[in-house]
Amino acid sequence: MMDVDERRTRIGQIVSEHGEAAFASLAADFGVSEMTIRRDVEALEKAGLVRRIFGGVIAGSGMGLEPPYGQRAGREVGSKDRIGAAIADALRPGETVFLDSGSTVAAVAHALQGRDLGLTVLTPSIQVAVALADEPGTRVILLGGEVRAGELSIIGHDAEQMLARYNCDTFVAGVAGVDPVKGLTEYHPQEASIKRAAVARSARVIVGADSTKLGQVFLVTVAALDQVAMLVTDSSDHPTLAAAREAGASVITVSDGNPPYLNGNEQ
Repeated sequence: MMDVDERRTRIGQIVSEHGEAAFASLAADFGVSEMTIRRDVEALEKAGLVRRIFGGVIAGSGMGLEPPYGQRAGREVGSKDRIGAAIADALRPGETVFLDSGSTVAAVAHALQGRDLGLTVLTPSIQVAVALADEPGTRVILLGGEVRAGELSIIGHDAEQMLARYNCDTFVAGVAGVDPVKGLTEYHPQEASIKRAAVARSARVIVGADSTKLGQVFLVTVAALDQVAMLVTDSSDHPTLAAAREAGASVITVSDGNPPYLNGNEQ
């Protein structure tokens, strides 16, 4: 039987695809009571993903559902490339690194090409694995499990069980939102579960997040800010950055044509 997080994710997808859905039809589709569906919808509404109406639910106008990967990958491309290069600079030769899924971390993988750092790379991202598979001296370990359609990422219990066997020096995380109070958050419960497991298995967490992600909160919590060692972004003035510093993270700001700045000071 589908668990609560999976059911709520699927309800959100249905509403996103069709614009609306009736409580009765959702209850029949999932084989649960209308009261259960109402509780699911209430949780999704609190997250800003949907809006309740009489007898059903419609797509929300708040935080929104997860945009397709291709759409996300086309946003803030220059910023992601600069963030990727700065994170690649922060990785140490010979490290075991968990490279997350998502377009920002894909930029990190491309920035690592040709650096010959002798990394061991664990990843749930097929795109990251392909980008680094032929790099001399780089060992790539792709997690096994369910392939998430559209994302080319690996999710599910099998992937988490495999990750539990490894110890990583650094987790390079890409997330949907970074907020002073809620910390790191994600759209998708199973993606978030992989990220939480990676935080637990890693000595250091580096987060890459462009300015559009700062102050944003989404459905599932990944980690608190005090679990982040370094935040790399293209913003130099946002309340989230001050909160990250206060929580103990180094904040690196990258901008077009300028060198990175660490906590406001040039590196």
